[in-house]
Amino acid sequence: MKRVVIGLSGGVDSSVAAYLLKEQGYEVIGLFMKNWHDDSVTISNECPWLDDSNDAMLVADKLGIPFQTVDLSEQYKARIVDYMFNEYQKGRTPNPDVLCNREIKFDVFMDIALGLGADYVATGHYCRKGTLHKNGEEIYQLLAGVDGNKDQSYFLCQLSQAQLSKALFPIGELTKPEVREIATKLDLVTAEKKDSQGLCFIGKVKLPDFLQQQLKPKEGVIVEVSDDEPIHKVENHNFNSKEEELSFLARKLNYTIKNGKVVGKHQGAHYFTKGQRKGLAVGGTPEPLFVIDTNVEDNIIYAGQGKSHPGLLKKALFITNDELHWIREDLALKVNETKEVDARIRYRQPLQKATLHKVATGLYIEFETLQSAITEGQFAAWYINDELIGSGVIS
Repeated sequence: MKRVVIGLSGGVDSSVAAYLLKEQGYEVIGLFMKNWHDDSVTISNECPWLDDSNDAMLVADKLGIPFQTVDLSEQYKARIVDYMFNEYQKGRTPNPDVLCNREIKFDVFMDIALGLGADYVATGHYCRKGTLHKNGEEIYQLLAGVDGNKDQSYFLCQLSQAQLSKALFPIGELTKPEVREIATKLDLVTAEKKDSQGLCFIGKVKLPDFLQQQLKPKEGVIVEVSDDEPIHKVENHNFNSKEEELSFLARKLNYTIKNGKVVGKHQGAHYFTKGQRKGLAVGGTPEPLFVIDTNVEDNIIYAGQGKSHPGLLKKALFITNDELHWIREDLALKVNETKEVDARIRYRQPLQKATLHKVATGLYIEFETLQSAITEGQFAAWYINDELIGSGVIS
């Protein structure tokens, strides 16, 4: 009998995933990951992880599977939290959930599971795994979940073949309503539980509050840049090569205070991210202001009016070789090769038609239409049909 260790988070998805594995004849062990216990950082008095681990225990008990809690907070702090602060201090916007899967659930946690004699590690993600045979080798595919509204393949975009070979996603074929229905039939304590929001580790803490405790507030100015500012003007360029054109399309506009006028103050450029509208607290503009860029060195936020401000829109992005990752290593592009794909630059963004261009230093993604708020530090992921084949950090 094959043994599966499932990460029970105390939510409905992993609860139902555990039940389905049992139904499929696996020997199932439930593990709850405790990733955070620095109480100085929880803003409210509730202790979400205690409630969650309690719910996970009740579910395991109901399903009749062994259960234990593992404390991964040290590795979590080193690999996720420190990395996040580091990225924010550089003025980039990391995605903790993608990292949590790559570094914690399918690495540290997977090692613990394999140490318990597990053949597989399972999670309650809405995605599916496929297997192909090519040149006598087994190749694993990461496929979108059947529920288009809940597909979470994006969060797993950094997994490797080795990690996928040991992964199971039992609820990938189901929709969220079907999952809730199963939980209700089984009378699981998590059946009605709301989906967890916020960071994947600190329970109900909002990101700026969490950051504020580590990155000290520092007053700076908000500069409004008008859309007809010369920096946005694109002359008719004659490019000598496609790469030169892509480099131009993906370029970062370097605003200075001379490009606009000071319209307000903020408490720290590192709390803001491109495309953000909330928190600027500057009124009286005909159209709402959006963050078009942040400069953490000079502590300046640049803002522009309206969703179609040229400072928000770009047609291409670049990923350096060392931040480029292929789930399907057999499909990796060689220099000068191109590939048509569907891509997204954030979770839940509808897939966008795009072309990959491999160059010596990395990979360009050129979109068919202008994209809003392409943000450094976030992950871009690309698909062929419903298969996620690669991803990388936007540079």
